[in-house]
Amino acid sequence: MRTLYLECSAGASGDMLAGALVDLLPDPSGFIEEMNGIGLEDTVVSLGYREKLGIRCAGIVVEVHGEEESDHRHHDDGHGRRMSDVERSIGSLSVSDRVKDDAMAVYRLIAEAESRVHGKDVAQIHMHEVGMLDAVADIVCVCRLMELLDPDTVVSSPVRLGTGHVSCAHGVLPVPAPATVSILKDVPVYAGNIEGEFCTPTGAALLKHFADRFEHLPAMTFDRVGYGAGRKDFPIANILRAYLGHEARPMPEICEIVCNIDDMCPEDIASVMGSLLAGGALDAYTAPIVMKKGRLGSMLACICRHEDADRLSGIILKGTSTTGLRVFEGRRHEMTSSSRIEDTPYGAVRIKTSEGFGIVKEKPEFDDLERISGECGLSVRELRDLLRR
Repeated sequence: MRTLYLECSAGASGDMLAGALVDLLPDPSGFIEEMNGIGLEDTVVSLGYREKLGIRCAGIVVEVHGEEESDHRHHDDGHGRRMSDVERSIGSLSVSDRVKDDAMAVYRLIAEAESRVHGKDVAQIHMHEVGMLDAVADIVCVCRLMELLDPDTVVSSPVRLGTGHVSCAHGVLPVPAPATVSILKDVPVYAGNIEGEFCTPTGAALLKHFADRFEHLPAMTFDRVGYGAGRKDFPIANILRAYLGHEARPMPEICEIVCNIDDMCPEDIASVMGSLLAGGALDAYTAPIVMKKGRLGSMLACICRHEDADRLSGIILKGTSTTGLRVFEGRRHEMTSSSRIEDTPYGAVRIKTSEGFGIVKEKPEFDDLERISGECGLSVRELRDLLRR
């Protein structure tokens, strides 16, 4: 599984995310040239590199009317651009529908958060012109980079927010900003022990939109690492690090359902085993046991996925004489299996192939061998040997 992991130990902003992702590209200059040709209004995008505590980091520099915005604050200052202007600006860009849809979804998260904070309808929210165009450029850059990198899944670390207060058009507000708090509802966050704003509303909205889950670095192998620099300097390196690679396939979790039976005939137990396998059990089997008072009995066991345990337990309780079940939870190594049909001198035979852990196993399906055996008079063993040769 191709995985993009975003390490937000110094928070997140639009330019930090854009810098970390562009640093993953083999040709960042080609991306910058593309961004300057899509029709970003009164905006020029360039690639810059900054050093944060000795670490070389990439950065996307956005200039609007020749001015570089220093604070990605979205605020209602009574003038500027409305949400409808944002929609027109993004809709006019020469980018794919996927990028447009992602960019609008991100900006809606920001606008809806501002709407909740200020108690105004989204349509009434105003954005300062330079701040709005700067944020649109950052958002579109990140959305296009996500399209280029095309990960199967995006994982983010818990997000550092910071502490203290920050000045904006409304006065001095607590950190994190109210809009950031609103956007990151249900996302794992923490303050950290350093004063300052580490996560902006733009960064929060991009993470909320793209991240499939939030957790610490999963087991994965990565071939590329990108570093994006934040604008401010803190005692810690103000960087966002992005890993691109493949997540290790987790061991599937299973349940084993077990019971002991000494008062049923074997045919009835076999019938229950058939119902379990038809009902989605991964495996079902019996083993002979000696029960109390020397009575001979059978242990019936069923291996299944967690989500099937209750339903398959019901099949056992209904179909057998047992009054209780033991359930053991665990994980198992699994090879992936597939089937193909091969034409042989004796007819079509399905071949089952299992792969995993550097191992490949193949065998003909028994049902096909049994059918052909009845047609040609050869035993199943003889057919298997002939096909192997």
